[in-house]
Amino acid sequence: MPELDNRILLSRLRLAALLLLGVVLCLTPYRHFKPAGGLLEEVRERDFISIHTRNTPTTYYEGRHGPTGFEYELMRRFAEFLGVSLTLDARHHIQSALDTVREEGDLAAASLPLDLTQQDLIYSRPILDLQPLLVYRRGLPPVNSPEGLAGLTIGTIRGSGTDRVLRELQAEHPELGWQESSDLEVAELLGRVENGSLDAAVLFEHQFRINRIFFPGVERGFPLGKPLTMAWAFPARGGLGLQQEANRFLAELQREGWLDELVARHFGHDDYLEYVGARVFIDHLNERLPTYAELFREAARNTGFDWKLLAALGYQESHWDPEATSPTGVRGLMMLTLPTAGEVGVEDRLDPAQSINGGSRYLRQLKERLPESIQGDDRLYMAMAAYNVGLGHLYDARTITEEMGGDPDSWEDVREALPLLQQHEWHSKTRHGYARGGEPVIYVRNIRRYYEILTYVDRSQQQYLQLNELANGEDDEAPLFDIISPLL
Repeated sequence: MPELDNRILLSRLRLAALLLLGVVLCLTPYRHFKPAGGLLEEVRERDFISIHTRNTPTTYYEGRHGPTGFEYELMRRFAEFLGVSLTLDARHHIQSALDTVREEGDLAAASLPLDLTQQDLIYSRPILDLQPLLVYRRGLPPVNSPEGLAGLTIGTIRGSGTDRVLRELQAEHPELGWQESSDLEVAELLGRVENGSLDAAVLFEHQFRINRIFFPGVERGFPLGKPLTMAWAFPARGGLGLQQEANRFLAELQREGWLDELVARHFGHDDYLEYVGARVFIDHLNERLPTYAELFREAARNTGFDWKLLAALGYQESHWDPEATSPTGVRGLMMLTLPTAGEVGVEDRLDPAQSINGGSRYLRQLKERLPESIQGDDRLYMAMAAYNVGLGHLYDARTITEEMGGDPDSWEDVREALPLLQQHEWHSKTRHGYARGGEPVIYVRNIRRYYEILTYVDRSQQQYLQLNELANGEDDEAPLFDIISPLL
């Protein structure tokens, strides 16, 4: 009988344990017990994937002709891979993207460093190596090693992974200190180094490469530590299905070579705006322009522009190379995107006649679409800026100009506001978000300089011969014209 009593007691205890487990399962939110493919199944059922990201040049931003950015292209392709549409929330910095995806959304793609200490998150396979880099203000003694950091005011972005590298370095160099913020982005960090608010900054190599053209007062220092890894973050609550599909997608892109091609396109060039000296320009004027001069004249007759202005724009875009292709995929002598080419009736972007005609008509369209209140040269310069950065970003800069008490119809005032589109404080309040706002300022100034040279040469053949002779003189190190620097 005691043995029977024990068995009855054991059965009752098992039953109580099962009942308790049932109560726990009922009271615990379902999201913690989803099967492996749970979130993946949800994404496919609702027919879209929701991604948290950042509005930066290395992740996602509205470019010259629509959304672009390294991770945006990956996100768009991943959505196509899953057979669903894509929705983005780009109002984040790194930490807020991670915090939010824990509770809602499907993944975070925000130039995130792989961090296995993060709670309730799982990560994709590696996407990109992230090499931390120390940069410093020009004019300081060269900083080539950690020993040179003593006494410098250093800044970095919290949560980006560079702060982790600094902490590891601090273990070896206790005297090292720095400032960090989760509210700054790379352009603002570099701006603070250039204006003297910081002596130095730690960011990633690829970030400096695509921003350095706007910050000539910032020097490359030295790599810090070993590379980190960029990855996507998924909520652990959603199971492994979506992460596994992302890994399969990324592995396929790696095998096909498309991922390497994307990295090279976005981060393999830091010189696509080139500030050429007189000798190179005169050489191209002598060797290339005669082939296309009549095409520029014909386009000028059709659009009402000075042919030399159109030629100057064409030189800025491609150096009069009809087969030119930019890192972002625009092509031809006037560097048209596929959508723009279709809009102006260009079937073959590599055909010089079609490209020059199409680019000239596109510039005319932009000029006509500007508000009537913008007159004279201001109207022309803003149309050229829009050719580079897009009308939406130009309008955002005009809005900022007004907020700053300037004249939104004055190019002189608007060009001061355009670089602010690189700063989160400003672009977060605009309709079209982040833009590489320093580019159109440089772009317009370059075209005006080239136009001045072309006008000078066109005015007098004798003057041209003298200039060409001087440009090809014995002193190779002395360009006739100063290099044009960003107005930042």
